[in-house]
Amino acid sequence: MGSKSKVSVIGVGNVGRVVAYSVAMQGLAHEVVLVGRNADKVKGEALDMNQASAAMRSHSVVKVAESYEDIKDSKVIVITAGQPRTEGMSRDDLLVKNAEIVRDISAQIKIHAPDSIVIVVSNPLDVMTYIALKETGFPKERVLGMAGILDAARMTHFIQEKLGYGAGQIRVSVVGGHGDTMVLLPRFTTVAGVPLYDLLNEKEVDEIVEKTIHAGAEIVKHMGTSAYLAPGKSTAIMIEAILRDKKTIFSCSIQMDGEYGYNGDVNGVPVMLGSGGGERIIEFVLDRCEKKQFAKSVESVSGVIQKLKDKGFFDSK
Repeated sequence: MGSKSKVSVIGVGNVGRVVAYSVAMQGLAHEVVLVGRNADKVKGEALDMNQASAAMRSHSVVKVAESYEDIKDSKVIVITAGQPRTEGMSRDDLLVKNAEIVRDISAQIKIHAPDSIVIVVSNPLDVMTYIALKETGFPKERVLGMAGILDAARMTHFIQEKLGYGAGQIRVSVVGGHGDTMVLLPRFTTVAGVPLYDLLNEKEVDEIVEKTIHAGAEIVKHMGTSAYLAPGKSTAIMIEAILRDKKTIFSCSIQMDGEYGYNGDVNGVPVMLGSGGGERIIEFVLDRCEKKQFAKSVESVSGVIQKLKDKGFFDSK
């Protein structure tokens, strides 16, 4: 790996821990900085990760931030801080609490790591990405939300489960916000290049789409808290694409600037990830039904942002 790189993870709960661990195990960054509220527990996490890193002979070193100053010079900063969802709680129930947390963190990032690329994982994802974008004032390509990789991975699992074959060869496409309004695109989904509709009938595909939309809630039902392994690993995949300038395309939450007919809205679309962050938005040619679903997703996110505006959230600093 070329020049030295640094990744900071703000919020060392379940997801943040998996992000940091994945980055360290893959040796993606020379330095991984953990920023968490429970200093003693975070020190233990860092020790555990460093010893795992030593076992792997990885060159990554995990450090604990004494203050926000320690995120200085980070190439990528991940925000996972926030309240987790519990059973019966919608993503929007978390809204105001997590909005305040993400706003405060974003203000610190703006001061201490003004050249960083920010990946937001806190829920409700698309709204938190919008808040981070507004609070940092960074260009849109440097503030991204992680959701599409996770949603695509969930659908991939259900396709593989249904077919009984195709592991590693399934390519799922998704746009839209993270949550009930995600827009899965079976029409653009393939197994080893074969269109999904050539392998499964419409009813079977519809069932897979429904299972994918409710996959997060199902995990909450079983575990009593949100998923963390798949979200953490999905975030690490984004970090790898950025640090290694891979120019790979993943669905990420980003502000649109005319793409898909929207200006200023933050939502999930295919994005080419490289050293500059979200370097290019890729446009699918959506059919009428897909456009309608995507419009509903954009409106849903806008509606939640409007709720915050009505509460005076963006007026108070």
